[in-house]
Amino acid sequence: MASRYKGYAGKILDINLATGTTGEYPLSDADREKFLGGRFISTKILWDELKPGTDPMSADNLLIVMTSPLTGTGAPSTSRYDISAKSPLTGAIGHSNSGGNFGIHLKRAGWDGIVIRGKSEKPVYIDIDEDTIEIKSADHIWGANTEETQEALGKGGKMVIGPAGENLVKYAVIVSGERVHGRTGMGTVMGSKNLKGIVARGKKKIELDQTDKFRDGVKKWIKLLQGHPATGDLAPRFGTANFVTILNKKNALPTRNFSRGSFEGAKNISGERLAEDYLVRNSGCPSCPIKCGRVVELDGKQIKGPEYEIICLMGSNLEIDDMDAIIRWNYELDLLGLDTITIGNVLGFAAELNEKGMWDNGIEFGKKDNISDIIKDIANREGIGADLAEGVKFLSEKYGGKEFAAHSKGLEIAGYEPRAAAGHALGYATANRGACHLDGGYMIYFEINGPMTLDPQHYKSKPAWTILDQNLLAAISAGGNCLFTAWTFVPNFAYKLPNMKWTSAIVSKILTYTWFLITALLKAPPAMMKLNLPMLPHSKLIRLATGMKMDFGLFTRAGERGYTLERLFNLREGIGKDKDALARRFTDVPLEKGNEKSKVPLAQMLPPYYKLRGWDKNGIPTPKTLKKLNLDFVDLSKL
Repeated sequence: MASRYKGYAGKILDINLATGTTGEYPLSDADREKFLGGRFISTKILWDELKPGTDPMSADNLLIVMTSPLTGTGAPSTSRYDISAKSPLTGAIGHSNSGGNFGIHLKRAGWDGIVIRGKSEKPVYIDIDEDTIEIKSADHIWGANTEETQEALGKGGKMVIGPAGENLVKYAVIVSGERVHGRTGMGTVMGSKNLKGIVARGKKKIELDQTDKFRDGVKKWIKLLQGHPATGDLAPRFGTANFVTILNKKNALPTRNFSRGSFEGAKNISGERLAEDYLVRNSGCPSCPIKCGRVVELDGKQIKGPEYEIICLMGSNLEIDDMDAIIRWNYELDLLGLDTITIGNVLGFAAELNEKGMWDNGIEFGKKDNISDIIKDIANREGIGADLAEGVKFLSEKYGGKEFAAHSKGLEIAGYEPRAAAGHALGYATANRGACHLDGGYMIYFEINGPMTLDPQHYKSKPAWTILDQNLLAAISAGGNCLFTAWTFVPNFAYKLPNMKWTSAIVSKILTYTWFLITALLKAPPAMMKLNLPMLPHSKLIRLATGMKMDFGLFTRAGERGYTLERLFNLREGIGKDKDALARRFTDVPLEKGNEKSKVPLAQMLPPYYKLRGWDKNGIPTPKTLKKLNLDFVDLSKL
């Protein structure tokens, strides 16, 4: 269904692998206005098409690939695209956003997205050459790793799975170039459909509504990012690994399966060490001026270097301070198609089970000589790998240890100690796809590792801040930008505050105790925020690209609307208030080197969080909220 708005290709491809038929999925401009693109458009399609209770591994599950209005327009950091389905790991809404070049190539082929139905009888891949769509045999590449598969698919943008996806490991990933869709098991869904990969190519131009003003806005945005301390200095210089040192110092670095917040060997796996001793050059996604990616050398070959999450979760979390080993594991995991965050959690949990005599598995803290073999066993579901392939929640139900199982809704916790930052912990518990630092709002940046921070233990201020961050980051993702572009929300001068102790302390108090202003902002109707923030140009550039009515108020409202629809999807699947939870290790046991306040006060934060979101005491959006968000198609009586 064509769109009157520019920026979009205006068409969504609909493919049934069981029948081999292709068509076009109808999407209205009303839905584009409400949900922008990416994960929110995908959630709306899943809501409309998927029956409640659908088995995520069945042919009835849908796999949806979706770009956004800014994808491929040349705006900063807009190679992003989303892959969504019902998650086989959690049973909840599953989505994963990444860079790479597939999204750009898909739009140049003339498609905003792909809805994939059914299951092929034999391994296949999809070849998209503008309007020529072919489903081809993948027998010759079934069993190949992600690097070999992408090479075999030839020219164009590619997204592929490795052996882990073929063997239905619950947290298998999808790889595009060197970028990874790494959470919620989207590679597993792809494997369950016998779909090895997709390649897209085309030469169609993406039309813009106000081309000259858009290009001028892009130039200013690039200048803003390159002149900002976070996106123009820290991220390019140290990559995401620059967080290791500050988090370790603030007792927030997951160590020994999240039993501690600091690691003696942190210096050996820090961003500074990676930059000084291993960095060959920087890299980045297409159209990204930040270039936070690391290129390192392994066995004489230049490869993608590790990000913060694997450095933490397969480093400090396993009590391993060997950067060489982490670089190798990072490469092996990408080739096999496994999620680094979940792997780090799974191995840490298994090591503690082993230590406590609950499961004799040979995995130990500090032991690294068997990890490469275990990774291969997981990808192939061999030996202990068959159980490890199911994730932490499954292991805790089979072997025990629920009280120290680091997950929420079945998704393993990302690399930040929840007890060090109450708002970040609230984000983990309430994020729709599970314990995700990004979907959760990334409050750690305002509590620990940013230049100006709230009191990390002041829980009364956190519901409002967390909701603001969740809505804003969700909208940025749906619009088509990398979330790192949100760092410019913090003004440049703030980065001087850490060296000004008294001023920094005063700013922290002000931010913490004026949370009622954030509450007022959340309650304000979009009509009261008809503006575009210079430090967050996202809404203005969407308007200039598409011609759609858009300002900061409408932009954040779109984030709130999409986030709420994801919540409704989960509720329809029976995932509600009782799953907004964390293990007792985090809620009942103080953090070592912390104080009694370091226990996550989740019970105190959830009621005001629900109320401020317009949800009832059971975490269900009220009819008034659905009306406010134009979600009138939802029948609450059927949840």
